[in-house]
Amino acid sequence: MRPRKSGDVRMGAIGTAYSRIYAVVRRIPRGTVATYGEVAAKAGYPHAPRLAGYALYALPEGTPLPWHRVVGAGGRLSLARLSPDGALTQRMRLEREGLKFDARGRVVTGRLKSLRASKKKSS
Repeated sequence: MRPRKSGDVRMGAIGTAYSRIYAVVRRIPRGTVATYGEVAAKAGYPHAPRLAGYALYALPEGTPLPWHRVVGAGGRLSLARLSPDGALTQRMRLEREGLKFDARGRVVTGRLKSLRASKKKSS
């Protein structure tokens, strides 16, 4: 048996892990984005950004959870690989919230606000 790392999640804990991730995503303010890594870390899984991606992928269509506020590292819309239509929906929702994009389709760095930045302000 291999040693367990802090980011490991056992199969029986998936429901709990997803619930924790959804709770973090629910708290992302309008006009703000967070990366999958930041969401996973805030949920208690600092080395498991893919877990956040799996949790969001498992959401039912039409969910009220603000899934569109979670982006890849550097502001990239990682949903584009799986679903171009989904990526367009994500971009339109973020633009409606006031976020801007560069020519490569990434959230403009000056506008890339994150949970980390919000935490520093409140300290």
